[in-house]
Amino acid sequence: MPKRTTVILEDEVYEKLLKESIRRYGNARNISRVINELLKRVFEEDVKSELMQLIYSEKIANVTAKEFENFRRNLAKRLES
Repeated sequence: MPKRTTVILEDEVYEKLLKESIRRYGNARNISRVINELLKRVFEEDVKSELMQLIYSEKIANVTAKEFENFRRNLAKRLES
Protein backbone atom coordinates (compact mmCIF):
# COMPACT_ATOMS: atom_id res chain seq x y z
CA MET A 1 0.00 0.00 0.00
CA PRO A 2 1.45 3.41 -0.92
CA LYS A 3 2.47 5.73 1.90
CA ARG A 4 2.45 9.51 1.92
CA THR A 5 5.54 11.37 2.97
CA THR A 6 7.07 14.79 2.53
CA VAL A 7 10.34 15.06 0.66
CA ILE A 8 12.21 18.33 0.51
CA LEU A 9 13.79 18.72 -2.91
CA GLU A 10 16.25 21.27 -4.15
CA ASP A 11 14.78 23.55 -6.79
CA GLU A 12 16.77 22.10 -9.69
CA VAL A 13 15.92 18.50 -8.68
CA TYR A 14 12.23 19.40 -8.51
CA GLU A 15 12.38 21.04 -11.93
CA LYS A 16 14.04 17.97 -13.48
CA LEU A 17 11.44 15.65 -11.92
CA LEU A 18 8.66 17.94 -13.13
CA LYS A 19 10.01 17.92 -16.69
CA GLU A 20 10.41 14.14 -16.58
CA SER A 21 6.84 13.71 -15.33
CA ILE A 22 5.52 15.88 -18.16
CA ARG A 23 7.70 14.06 -20.72
CA ARG A 24 6.60 10.59 -19.59
CA TYR A 25 2.99 11.15 -18.57
CA GLY A 26 1.94 14.49 -20.05
CA ASN A 27 1.30 16.19 -16.72
CA ALA A 28 2.97 17.32 -13.50
CA ARG A 29 0.83 15.21 -11.18
CA ASN A 30 2.92 12.09 -11.66
CA ILE A 31 6.09 13.28 -9.93
CA SER A 32 5.62 10.62 -7.23
CA ARG A 33 5.41 7.95 -9.91
CA VAL A 34 8.64 9.18 -11.49
CA ILE A 35 10.40 9.24 -8.10
CA ASN A 36 9.19 5.71 -7.30
CA GLU A 37 10.39 4.38 -10.66
CA LEU A 38 13.82 5.98 -10.24
CA LEU A 39 14.23 4.73 -6.68
CA LYS A 40 13.12 1.21 -7.59
CA ARG A 41 15.76 1.12 -10.31
CA VAL A 42 18.45 2.23 -7.85
CA PHE A 43 17.41 -0.35 -5.26
CA GLU A 44 16.98 -3.15 -7.80
CA GLU A 45 20.43 -2.63 -9.27
CA ASP A 46 21.83 -3.17 -5.76
CA VAL A 47 24.68 -0.81 -6.54
CA LYS A 48 26.25 1.12 -3.70
CA SER A 49 25.52 4.39 -5.39
CA GLU A 50 26.18 7.77 -3.91
CA LEU A 51 22.56 7.87 -2.75
CA MET A 52 22.89 4.59 -0.87
CA GLN A 53 26.17 5.70 0.71
CA LEU A 54 24.52 8.93 1.81
CA ILE A 55 21.58 7.09 3.35
CA TYR A 56 23.77 4.75 5.37
CA SER A 57 26.64 7.10 6.21
CA GLU A 58 27.19 8.73 9.57
CA LYS A 59 25.25 11.97 9.71
CA ILE A 60 27.32 15.03 10.56
CA ALA A 61 24.63 17.71 10.63
CA ASN A 62 22.44 18.31 13.64
CA VAL A 63 19.10 19.95 12.89
CA THR A 64 16.50 20.58 15.53
CA ALA A 65 12.83 19.98 14.88
CA LYS A 66 12.22 23.73 15.12
CA GLU A 67 14.93 24.50 12.54
CA PHE A 68 13.52 21.88 10.19
CA GLU A 69 9.98 23.24 10.57
CA ASN A 70 11.19 26.79 9.81
CA PHE A 71 13.02 25.53 6.73
CA ARG A 72 9.91 23.61 5.57
CA ARG A 73 7.68 26.68 6.01
CA ASN A 74 10.07 28.92 4.09
CA LEU A 75 10.36 26.38 1.29
CA ALA A 76 6.59 26.03 1.07
CA LYS A 77 6.23 29.81 0.79
CA ARG A 78 8.82 29.89 -2.02
CA LEU A 79 7.07 27.11 -3.92
CA GLU A 80 3.67 28.79 -3.58
CA SER A 81 4.86 32.06 -5.09
